[in-house]
Amino acid sequence: MSVQVLAAEMAEVELKDVPSKELTPESPLTTKADDKGIVESEPKAVVTSATTPTMEPIVKTGDPSPGFLTPNTKMPQASAMKRTDPQQNGGEAFVNRDGTVAEAPRLKKQIQFADQKQEFNKRPTKIGRRSLSRSISQSSTDSYGSAASYTDSSDDETSPRDKQQKNSKGNGDFCIKNIKQADFGRREIEIAEQEMPALMALRKRAQGEKPLAGAKVVGCTHITAQTAVLMETLSALGAQCRWAACNIYSTQNEVAAALAEGGFSVFAWKGESEDDFWWCIDRCVNLEGWQPNMILDDGGDLTHWIYKKYPNMFKKIKGIVEESVTGVHRLYQLSKAGKLCVPAMNVNDSVTKQKFDNLYCCRESILDGLKRTTDVMFGGKQVVVCGYGEVGKGCCAALKAMGSIVYVTEIDPICALQACMDGFRLVKLNEVIRQVDIVITCTGNKNVVVREYLDRMKNGCIVCNMGHSNTEIDVASLRTPELTWERVRSQVDHVIWPDGKRIVLLAEGRLLNLSCSTVPTFVLSITATTQALALIELYNAPEGRYKQDVYLLPKKMDEYVASLHLPTFDAHLTELSDEQAKYLGLNKNGPFKPNYYR
Repeated sequence: MSVQVLAAEMAEVELKDVPSKELTPESPLTTKADDKGIVESEPKAVVTSATTPTMEPIVKTGDPSPGFLTPNTKMPQASAMKRTDPQQNGGEAFVNRDGTVAEAPRLKKQIQFADQKQEFNKRPTKIGRRSLSRSISQSSTDSYGSAASYTDSSDDETSPRDKQQKNSKGNGDFCIKNIKQADFGRREIEIAEQEMPALMALRKRAQGEKPLAGAKVVGCTHITAQTAVLMETLSALGAQCRWAACNIYSTQNEVAAALAEGGFSVFAWKGESEDDFWWCIDRCVNLEGWQPNMILDDGGDLTHWIYKKYPNMFKKIKGIVEESVTGVHRLYQLSKAGKLCVPAMNVNDSVTKQKFDNLYCCRESILDGLKRTTDVMFGGKQVVVCGYGEVGKGCCAALKAMGSIVYVTEIDPICALQACMDGFRLVKLNEVIRQVDIVITCTGNKNVVVREYLDRMKNGCIVCNMGHSNTEIDVASLRTPELTWERVRSQVDHVIWPDGKRIVLLAEGRLLNLSCSTVPTFVLSITATTQALALIELYNAPEGRYKQDVYLLPKKMDEYVASLHLPTFDAHLTELSDEQAKYLGLNKNGPFKPNYYR
């Protein structure tokens, strides 16, 4: 139908009178007795925690909303014209194809709004909503995202140190948040096992031999589902384990509960205080009748505590396995000073740690940590990454791929040249600190971002750390009377200056990915397998093989760890012929790299 014909027909049509009730000042937002009959005649959806809600249309007949929300309502055709009748208090009328006119009952819509408000007020209270959400999926609050259980679902604020908990077997030699979360933690561990093929293969191959029989391993690492798989593997190989956390924010409470239920002595929970941190380490070490003979450390805090409080323990300790750059630095300092009492294995600088965990893990987890905490969009953001080691390389690659403008600071000319040839601009931090949107530290050093830089940052700048230690950002300098701290999310603080400027500080300057998000399980399988082999090597080494010094894992072991992960990708290695092996001067079965290769 042409527009001219439709206009002519409309001119001949008289509007039909549609009964309407005059609105009173209180009618739009109140439900008087004479209005209730109209409202209550409409279908309602009643939701309870015990029944499935009936899918009734939310939008009522008089509500001009999209038709797909109201399947029982006939909406005007696309060709219908809308007009206003000045005699009907500005009510809107629809002229249909057949010439009839219908007015949208505005009164009914407004009364329905009042009813919707009333129905909203009838919804369950906070306790009721909690019960409903937990009945749907308790694990969604208790164990979501592994390390990223942003807040514990328990309302009990009692310190775990003040609780008396026992597992189902009556054992109470542990201190965790809530033993009742063990079932959820077990599910997390089972999921992690599927992505840790090398550890599972090692567990299967060496379980009969028990190469760690008699080993008493005291550990201080991140307590996550991946660490749990490592601990259970060590136990399957014959070791006894006692464990504490190396980071106050990275513990998965549900995993700690599962380990405690399984008989492991675990002393850790998410959100420990500094005092709690050292108390847990002490409880882990100081047990009458139990003497550790192996140390597995991440950051050097456990080694430092034993050296400071219980130096005589080193008489029976066979070796230390350390996986972080901070901890390795401490070990080299002890060795240089002649104070290192036992052999130590530097896992951090093994190829399987440097080239995989540090690079690929951080390449994926940096984005995850920033997204979960800030919901920031990376495209077009200016980011400065302090340090271009393997961690820095991973962070820069991820941010560049998301469209960020990335600057790099570096002290090492070799790493600096790599950054330049990878397309990043090398700068000093003070040259860009006023303009960048995100500052990321990953140097392993201290005081990389000091108060001077924090004062000069732009409003809303995000500041975080991807190094192990919390010393890279001078957080202590921000705890002054003139600055206001505002907690906006778990692990997210706004630090506000007197003029209103604020920065967004993540995890109080601690390790971002394990404090605020998760890390890829598969790449941690590589590191965990390397740690397990290092423990086996040091524990079984004949006396005199390793002196009181810091050693790198033999390349043959690095290559073995890598080979255990290749079947996951259905990968097939090429084998050297005898002639090729002779030409290169190599054994056909490796090692293929010299010991100094990193």
